[in-house]
Amino acid sequence: MVRKRDERGDGPRPPAVAHDTVRHLIMTELEQGLFSARDISGLVGIPEKEVTGHLEHIRQSLHRTGRRLIVQPAECMRCGFVFDKRERLTRPSRCPVCKSESLHAPLFSLAGP
Repeated sequence: MVRKRDERGDGPRPPAVAHDTVRHLIMTELEQGLFSARDISGLVGIPEKEVTGHLEHIRQSLHRTGRRLIVQPAECMRCGFVFDKRERLTRPSRCPVCKSESLHAPLFSLAGP
């Protein structure tokens, strides 16, 4: 359920059209640039844990349209290791090289026609 923006104007954005779904709202935001799961969560008003499930579905749905979900992989802040071979969209828990838990979250956007 998408909540309406509260009177102060700092809540989630209301749907552009009454029939917009959460996934349509996420896709609209991803067309604007790179966002982390936390960013998306705040923009569309859903819990962060639900974002990756929606992104997986979006990735599969876009395959038919010729568009793609672009994933900028997570990166270790300590040693610089990049999780470029990781297929899962969730944030890794720690670096396999230095075992640090200080990681930049993966970022997402849309590309294509």
